[in-house]
Amino acid sequence: MSDIEKAVREAVEAQANTEQLALIAAVLQAQQLAQYQPAPPAPVVRTSGGAAKWIGIGVGGSVFLLTVAISAMAVAISAVALTICVLILRSVWQDIRKGD
Repeated sequence: MSDIEKAVREAVEAQANTEQLALIAAVLQAQQLAQYQPAPPAPVVRTSGGAAKWIGIGVGGSVFLLTVAISAMAVAISAVALTICVLILRSVWQDIRKGD
């Protein structure tokens, strides 16, 4: 066998080995892609809305309770004024009846 034939045969074998290595690399890469699972998304943490929500509830509740208290005071003042008015009118009515 001559050196040229030997070199040709080794070149053909090297080409076959290169193709085999490329095929093996492609199979390994395909296996890695098939097994790849993306990481689950990170949970969303909401920190900015918690305190503001409770502050809003507190302010709203305070305004509501203040409104109820002022309304109760208005009813009480009206009841006292009506009672005084009725007593005065009763006294005037009695004076008018005695004068007859």
